[in-house]
Amino acid sequence: MPDLPSSRNIAARSAAAASAPLAVGFDLDLTLADTRAGISAVYAALAAETGVPIDTAQVVRRIGPPLEEELGYWFPPGEVPVMAARYRAIYADVAIPATVAMPGAVAALDAVRARGGQVIVVSGKNQADTERTVRYLGLQVDVVVGGLFGSDKGVALREHGARAYIGDHTGDVDAARAASAVAVAVATGSFDSAALEAYGADVVLPDLHPFPGWLLDFAAA
Repeated sequence: MPDLPSSRNIAARSAAAASAPLAVGFDLDLTLADTRAGISAVYAALAAETGVPIDTAQVVRRIGPPLEEELGYWFPPGEVPVMAARYRAIYADVAIPATVAMPGAVAALDAVRARGGQVIVVSGKNQADTERTVRYLGLQVDVVVGGLFGSDKGVALREHGARAYIGDHTGDVDAARAASAVAVAVATGSFDSAALEAYGADVVLPDLHPFPGWLLDFAAA
């Protein structure tokens, strides 16, 4: 767990951000997109094909880390690459149609764009399925980057000048830290508000509904 941010550090990041163009990063799964039903369906299909019992409820509770990590709970290491390829082969047809926008997602993106800002989606999901999900949901974004998790997301966030990164996972807090961005956590995934605050998120929201109000103050700071 990273050191908890001091008020001095938060103020310094906010002051630096105020002089930069507004660009805001968002995670995808369980931040903008409710992928639980779709991911569960893909794992159920893998279980049916392979005969390996998979607890899809447990899978859904762990959404966030890379696919190969989750598959490692159910298949021997030597089988994980094959299962990952099969998962990705069926994801578009099985999971995408079962995906819906998270509550407040559209309004959150609209709030950024209304202030002339750019929206950057940076996800652990592979590039193709990240793009498919954004397109299927009709989300209005400027940049889509897939295949990154945790602090590795910081490279993409820095490249596109993200002043804040919004996500539901402790790995998303790491991402914001790596990009020297403000870490805004939403308690819509595996971690509740207390856990996200304890991990060191700068801001913790119950979901995306309060985000436009928070952004108004942040952008004006």
